Amino acid sequence: MSDVTSGRTGRVVVLVLPEVNLLDLGGPVQVFWAAAHLGGCYRLEYVAETGGVRSAQGLELAGLQALAATQAGPGDLVLVPGPRLTGSDRLVSSAAVRWLREAYDAGARVASVCSGAAALGEAGLLDGRACTTHWSLTGAMRERYPAARVREAALYVHDGRISTSAGISSGIDLALSLVERDHGPELAAAVARELVLYLRRDGDAAQISPFLRYRDHVQPAVHRVQDHLAQNLDAPHSLDELAAVAHLSPRGLTRAFTTATGITPLAYQRRLRLERARALLTDTDLTVETVAARCGFRDARQLRRLVTASFGIPPSRLRTQLRPAG
Repeated sequence: MSDVTSGRTGRVVVLVLPEVNLLDLGGPVQVFWAAAHLGGCYRLEYVAETGGVRSAQGLELAGLQALAATQAGPGDLVLVPGPRLTGSDRLVSSAAVRWLREAYDAGARVASVCSGAAALGEAGLLDGRACTTHWSLTGAMRERYPAARVREAALYVHDGRISTSAGISSGIDLALSLVERDHGPELAAAVARELVLYLRRDGDAAQISPFLRYRDHVQPAVHRVQDHLAQNLDAPHSLDELAAVAHLSPRGLTRAFTTATGITPLAYQRRLRLERARALLTDTDLTVETVAARCGFRDARQLRRLVTASFGIPPSRLRTQLRPAG
């Protein structure tokens, strides 16, 4: 999907607020920077009320463009990393609130990370919209912005031109999701590999995705097999082939894998494929047949059967129910 056909400029304007949290800023920015170097045509700009901002962690950020001299318009993406909130009545300056409102009214997309959702709330951009933020702030968000539909147990939420994410590292998941929306799953997967991530987590996942869930062990042979499966989802894999990757016998691999993760290698492969299929069904317009091929299923019939068995609804309803509005 090109910038021309998508109507998106590739310009990412990062609004750097005082006391910004560095990971909220650095994680998503790294995603867009990597995507640009892999052909995504993103251009990063940094704006603030003053030329310098002190982060919550004490690092001074300098050379930022003046907010008053910068405009965001149709097709631009405005990114708002989360600041450390002080609990005062004025969470964000009136100048930043006004600038955000004007950017949205001009046609820009707006995305927040963690407590950055407060800036969107102050600008009235969350009224009537589904949104999320860090788990510790959801109650306060509901009280301060009663017209917003604040969701818990969500890593990120897209609602029209407004996107919000939960705490800290979920900003990376949100950025990968936006890259996938702009340029397709292949570029998002390439960025994830570049950043040594196990693909992005689904925004509606209440728990960690299978790409991460079974990695909390210290068995290098099992990690090699997990990496191989995650990076080659569309290829067939025999137990003998996976055992060769692990440098173990087939029986030894099954024993080591089950001990480390609690499931067999082929069961793990199926969970990865189903997770990837769900992401493609909800975030793209690919046909069920194409999704089945890209995720390594035998055919669309097998995908329909396994999706229905795993999620309780067929792919067509999964796509309708989970696809974001707008």
